[in-house]
Amino acid sequence: MDLGYNPMKLPVCSIRKEILLNQDDVVIRCRGLVKRYGDVTAVDGLDLEVLRGECFGLLGPNGAGKTTTTEILEGLLPADDGDVTVQGLRWGESDAELRQQLGIQLQETLLPAKLTVTEVLRLFRSFYHNGHAVQEILDTVELNEKKDAWVSKLSGGQKQRLAIGCALVSEPDILFLDEPTTGLDPQARRKVWEIVEKFKSGGKTVLLTTHYMEEAERLSDRVAIVDHGKVIALGSPRDLIGRLGGEDVVEFSVEKGVRLPDAGDLESLTGVQSVLIQDEMVRLSVAKVHLAVPALLEKLAETGAQLSMLTTHHATLEDVFVALTGRHLREA
Repeated sequence: MDLGYNPMKLPVCSIRKEILLNQDDVVIRCRGLVKRYGDVTAVDGLDLEVLRGECFGLLGPNGAGKTTTTEILEGLLPADDGDVTVQGLRWGESDAELRQQLGIQLQETLLPAKLTVTEVLRLFRSFYHNGHAVQEILDTVELNEKKDAWVSKLSGGQKQRLAIGCALVSEPDILFLDEPTTGLDPQARRKVWEIVEKFKSGGKTVLLTTHYMEEAERLSDRVAIVDHGKVIALGSPRDLIGRLGGEDVVEFSVEKGVRLPDAGDLESLTGVQSVLIQDEMVRLSVAKVHLAVPALLEKLAETGAQLSMLTTHHATLEDVFVALTGRHLREA
């Protein structure tokens, strides 16, 4: 399947899984999903299947269509085309039943500033037939010390945990999290991760949108990398990273005015699996960094090229995105 620009010749995994899924385990399915805003196509024929008990990550740059897709799955936006089922039900036919089964944390949640944490949770609990006791949620999101504080007095991380608590209060089967840790400091981010992992450990399903590589790799059983409203790769983080052909990435550039070695010469170096040259930057996917770097330095010495920068790092989902699109997530 041709997935577009692919300079590193990444062996892209198929959009459909290689093994047959047990259809009873599919809790979210969309086929040919399309959403347009005027002349802009935000979601362009997107296909997804999310399995019961997994954390499924939608990964991509801002504007890739992640939030639009999620809001359609949540029943907040109508699709222009395609078919969506959640728990085997369709929006427009079984809305009330679906609402009782879902927990939703939006990218931006505006809660009443002059209500206390307890009052907000009690309000959200009143919307559902069944669910957790408010005290249980306070314990889960670690807001006991702030239970009598106004929402306006909470920190950013505390507000985000309260928003997730509102999503959890109904004891949902599926939890939607849209960029749950954007803007949070590392400590607050890890607290959110722990909440998600605890929820998933109960056999529940999570659909997560994020542009943080570490978050996607830690939380997601499978990820769909989305760009321009399309799924361009699908699989487990380990599988997608493994398809790069190397465990590490070496990036380097040389002084201006100096000719780079040819890509063919770089590909022939010991330990190098693939080469991507972008302007003055070179990225090497390597199997054995301790062999590839000395071989690279020797080759540069032969050509007289002087390094201006050299870095190495373990391959990540960011590198997968670069291999598929030629762009970094932050650039996209």
